Amino acid sequence: MKGIKKSLTEEYLYLDLSHQKEGCIFPLHTSITLFLLSYCDCKIFKVCLVLTEESTGISLLKNVLSEDVEIQIISRQELPPIVQNCCLPAVVERPDNFCRAGLAVVLRHIIQKSYEADPSKKEILELLGFKKTCLKACAEVSQWTRLCELTIPLAIENFLKESSDQPPTIPAEILELEKKLSEPVRVHNDDKLRRQKLKQQKAAGVRPSLDKEETKSKAHRQETSEEVDSSSASLELRVAFSELTVREEPAPANREPAHVRKARASDLPPLDHVFVEGLYFTLADIVLLPCIHHFLVIICKKLSEKLVEFPLLAAWYQRIQEVPRVKTTASQCGIQFLHLPELQTTSNEQQPSLDEVPCVEEQNDPSFIGGPRPTMTKLMEKGIEVMFSPHPCPTWTLDWDTLPAAVSPKEGKMSSDRALRKQQQLNNLVYVVTNQAKPGDRIVDFCSGGGHVGIVLAHMLPSCQVTLIENKELSLIRAKKRSDKLGLSNIWFIQANMEYFTGTFNIGVALHACGVATDMVIEHCIKTRASFVTCPCCYGFIQNTSKFNFPKSEQFKKTLSYKEHMILCRFADQTAVQLPPQRRLIGKQCMFLVDLDRARAAEECGYSIQVISMEPESCSPKNNMIVGVPI
Repeated sequence: MKGIKKSLTEEYLYLDLSHQKEGCIFPLHTSITLFLLSYCDCKIFKVCLVLTEESTGISLLKNVLSEDVEIQIISRQELPPIVQNCCLPAVVERPDNFCRAGLAVVLRHIIQKSYEADPSKKEILELLGFKKTCLKACAEVSQWTRLCELTIPLAIENFLKESSDQPPTIPAEILELEKKLSEPVRVHNDDKLRRQKLKQQKAAGVRPSLDKEETKSKAHRQETSEEVDSSSASLELRVAFSELTVREEPAPANREPAHVRKARASDLPPLDHVFVEGLYFTLADIVLLPCIHHFLVIICKKLSEKLVEFPLLAAWYQRIQEVPRVKTTASQCGIQFLHLPELQTTSNEQQPSLDEVPCVEEQNDPSFIGGPRPTMTKLMEKGIEVMFSPHPCPTWTLDWDTLPAAVSPKEGKMSSDRALRKQQQLNNLVYVVTNQAKPGDRIVDFCSGGGHVGIVLAHMLPSCQVTLIENKELSLIRAKKRSDKLGLSNIWFIQANMEYFTGTFNIGVALHACGVATDMVIEHCIKTRASFVTCPCCYGFIQNTSKFNFPKSEQFKKTLSYKEHMILCRFADQTAVQLPPQRRLIGKQCMFLVDLDRARAAEECGYSIQVISMEPESCSPKNNMIVGVPI
């Protein structure tokens, strides 16, 4: 077929299989992945279902698997070694040293590969949303990704288990999703659409009929527009479903009436959800569809009186069935859609979005005094002062001139000045790691980026296994190309969030892991009782998350409030060379105090910690190095 690429790398897709029940494969991550494969009509991957110890119902699989997908069933022991260190789902390219792991990463990869195989399938690529960012932010920092990728699938699995024994409790995550659907939509052309909606509302009180250009949208929508009573929703529906049809040349735009053009942004009507991320059908809808379907099946069977509590979720469930190919895909995957009654939508007070809920303490802290100096004085009064550990060998350097070109950061296509500073940073990390490492050790370069740290370590320590973990695909691909030039055989590449790496290791490193990523690296190392060498960065991005609360150590908690600690973090970012010397000095002191809190927290977990300033100090404005060794 014209436009289809034939020369694609052979890739294996590994999915967990625990059991099959009532038309659903568990875990739900597997059902979701198989649904997307069928929706994309993707036959690129060799699919392997990996049996767990409690796997049951295998003989019934043919009832819930698409006939178009060839599937092999294997045991966990048959997984490639790199995959045995990751949570499934996972995709591996031969020769088994590049792995993508975790639901969002794998689904995004399936979409990309489906489009590469047939570039005429532009609607498949559009599942990634505006700027291709749908579910791109990692679950550790994005509450929305976490809700779609982790908490809702897990909550529904628990809900289904509970429902087999007793009347189940509605998961809080489903209530959160219903609330999310009641929030105003934000899109890149928000103002333009809201003005169109205002114009529509100012019209004669009757919903405008569809013109000729909208006929195709109506065909795909079928009964959807009839389900929405208010004229306020019709604009959103037309915009949403026009994205799913063949585009026609737009008619010349007429000048908007004065009352629309001059309306203040605060007076414009909000946009309502059509799909879960807003107006457009995206990967997030596909992730949630199998979950919500199985939730609604139980609700209709056992808790039908509760259905009225989810009018927006029910409307979304009905609407998504009108998206082209969704019904066909559902049928192939053993999903028989329910016919739900029309529910009355209740008015909801506007709620803050998932990523905008402020910390309670930040809103109300009467004892707070602004600026870094009062906070630093408060710490000094408790005997907490800035005092770096001495550098073990400040003048040590790798002999960069004798190393292969692909080892040097200059291969990363950076300026000579920046490459020199990067070499100086690497001198510090490599010295500490090479003095700790023993033959056979496993070393993990977290947030590896283009592999500057990991590639040097793999070259310098050929008897150690080095693993690079990075969420950004392009950075990891660049690192692999450099590794291939060097012919390194002791290196793995894993595109995944840190949570999805489950392997054991001896030393963890991270150069300039941003914000709380440094804390995630330290936590991961502590769980494995591994040594760590981290150089933090982006202190201003530190904030409380679902995993961490600041301050972290008991000593700092007794002294500082959350808001006082955040002041230290914000000023810790003010160390750029162009700033006045006194301001940079305060920034450096704040930077140390933030890292001292991290060090004290690690000491409470049984670690010996040093906070060292990298040499020369000019190698980076963020030149702290936290070195931890389990006692």
